[in-house]
Amino acid sequence: MDYLTPTTLKDALEVLSARDMSIIAGGTDWYPAQGERPIECDMLDITRIAGLRGVEKTPKGWRIAAASTWSDVIKADLPPAFDGLKAAAREVGSVQIQNAGTLVGNLCNASPAADGVPALLTLDAALEVSSLDETREIPLADFITGVRRVSLMQGELVTALVIPKVSETRKGAFAKLGARKYLVISIAMVAVTCEIKADVLSDVRIAVGSCSPVATRLFGLEQTLNTTALNEAGALIAQADLKELSPINDVRGSGEYRKDIVGSLILRALQEAAHG
Repeated sequence: MDYLTPTTLKDALEVLSARDMSIIAGGTDWYPAQGERPIECDMLDITRIAGLRGVEKTPKGWRIAAASTWSDVIKADLPPAFDGLKAAAREVGSVQIQNAGTLVGNLCNASPAADGVPALLTLDAALEVSSLDETREIPLADFITGVRRVSLMQGELVTALVIPKVSETRKGAFAKLGARKYLVISIAMVAVTCEIKADVLSDVRIAVGSCSPVATRLFGLEQTLNTTALNEAGALIAQADLKELSPINDVRGSGEYRKDIVGSLILRALQEAAHG
């Protein structure tokens, strides 16, 4: 077993192009997934690569480098539209996990219950992916292709999340249901962003996690709620069939319960975005 810690992106990409490596940043998902068996694979630790950590504003929007932690995002000076992402970050494990775990690692783990995915979907996030030959961007909606599956090719490394410019008046919120407040996998979770003026919603974006193999936007409901008064949103949400969702039955809750509770979470998130 080799454990490599390159300090330049070029060195890391050269290794990935030649060898099959497990990529490690915080390791807060990867190590528990190994269970009690001995670790025998080769590992590439990206946390020492220059320029691979930090949250910065760019001419096009925002860039969250791949080794940036949940705590980095919580502490960053970001517009109100990111409030849902920050709220999701605060729900990820304990403070110790938030200090070590990374947003990009959460996405690459591709769990249906990944806390960061719904909020990032409502921000139109994309992943910057680098190889020795090129750097490309993949919309988050296309990056996670299934349970524990992502659209990375041999020799590629995610180097950042990129988020387009957002209005300073845009609001964001996150609502999660679990068996307890902290250190819990979601039964269901919702993120929203929206514009709101005189309690009327516009440009609504809603994403739901833990209710389908991949977190998903509710485009139909978004259109229904556009130009709707907030005090009328509850009735419209209750009538929606939420056909984009396909929740399963498991030890945390039934599919029927998940689908039923999502409406309440959506309304709660919209209310928090408007008045939080």
